[in-house]
Amino acid sequence: MRIHDELSNPAQAAHLIERGAASMHLSGLTLRDPAPKRERFEVIVIGGGQAGLSVGYHLARAGVRFTILDASERVGDSWRKRWDSLRLFTPAKLDGLDGMPFPAPRNSFPTKDEMADYLEAYAARFALPVRNGVRVERLFRRGARYAVKAGALELEAEQVVVAMASYQRPKVPAFAGELSGEIVQMHSNEYRNLAQLRPGGVVLAGAGNSGADIAMETARGGHATWLSGRGTGHVPFRPEGFFGRNLLAPFVLRLVFHRLLTVRTPLGRMARPNVLAKGAPLIRVKPRELAAARVERVPRVVGVRDGRPLLEDGRTLHAANVIWCSGFHPGFEWIDLPVFGNGGELLHRGGLVESQPGLYFVGLTFLYAMSSSMIHGVGRDAARIVKAITARR
Repeated sequence: MRIHDELSNPAQAAHLIERGAASMHLSGLTLRDPAPKRERFEVIVIGGGQAGLSVGYHLARAGVRFTILDASERVGDSWRKRWDSLRLFTPAKLDGLDGMPFPAPRNSFPTKDEMADYLEAYAARFALPVRNGVRVERLFRRGARYAVKAGALELEAEQVVVAMASYQRPKVPAFAGELSGEIVQMHSNEYRNLAQLRPGGVVLAGAGNSGADIAMETARGGHATWLSGRGTGHVPFRPEGFFGRNLLAPFVLRLVFHRLLTVRTPLGRMARPNVLAKGAPLIRVKPRELAAARVERVPRVVGVRDGRPLLEDGRTLHAANVIWCSGFHPGFEWIDLPVFGNGGELLHRGGLVESQPGLYFVGLTFLYAMSSSMIHGVGRDAARIVKAITARR
C-alpha cells in the first residue's frame, strides 16, 4: 500500500503517527512543544513608558543594540487609561523628554491623552525598538547573562534595565470584599468619569493627589464626597496661577525636587523615607479648595461595619460609592533575583543594583531625586544609568 493510500485511511494514519512517535522516543527524542525562541541583545529594557523611552533614547545615541519590552498595546497606554479629566501638574515646558520638546505652549498643562500621544510620537521619531503586547513573566540569571521570559519568547542580555514605576498593581485592603454589594467600588486606576458611579455619596479612600483630584470632580458632579486619610501636605500655590508659573516650575520642580531633594544631599536623605511612606504633597488641589467644594475630610477607612465603610474614629459612612485611592504594590514579583530587602523593598543605589552587576532601575519613586518619577526628572536618571551601562560594555 502506498503512503498516500495509508494516509487516506484514518486508522492507518493514526498508526503511522504512533509508530513514528515511538521511533523518535527510542532514538532518544521525545515529542514536546517547541523550545522558546531565544534572542540576544546587549541590553533589554523592560517598560515602554517615559522611563523606558528615555533609556532607549540614550542607548540609541550610544550605539547599543537593545530592545524595549512593553505590556501595553500602544506606547502611552498607561496614560490613556487614567481618568478622563486628568491633566499633568507640570507645564509643557517641563514635559518633554530629552531630544524632543513637548509640542504645546510652554505654560499650558497637557491632558493625559496629549501626554500619551507625545510618548507615541517620541518612540516613532527616534525609531526606538519597542515591542508592544509583551508582558514579562520572569527575569532571572542564566549563567553570565540575564534571561527574560515572556510567553513563548525568551531573550538574553548582558545588562537589563527595569524602567517601570513603583506602582504596578492596585492595592486594595482585604476588607473591601465585605462592603455591601449595593456599593459601587473600584480602584482609582479603574475610574474614568462620573458615569461609572451610582447616585449618592462617594468615599475617596486615600488623600493623595489622585484622591484629591477625583474628590473635586465628584463633588462638582453633585455627589456628597468624603476624602478619607491622612494629609500629605501641599504646595501653597496652584500650578496654573501667577506664582505657579513663576515659582512652582522653576523653584519647586526644577530646584527643590530636582536638585535639593536627592539621595546625595542630607535634606534629600531625610525626606526620602517620608515621601516613600506617605506620598508626595498635593500639587494642584489645595485644602481650601476641597472645603469650598464641600468635600468633607475624614479619618482613614479601617474596616467595614454592616456593609458600610468604617472610619478610624468609629463612624460609618452611608456612601453609594467607594474609590480606593490607596496606592499600589510595586508588582515586581516576576524578578527572580535576590534584589529585595526584608520588607520587600528593592535594594539599589540610585538605580544601580550592586549585588547584581548589569541590572538597573529607572522610574521608581525617589530613585535618585524627588523628581525621578516625574517627566522632567526621568531623563537625567536615564542618562546616568546608560553611562553606567556603556562603561561595562
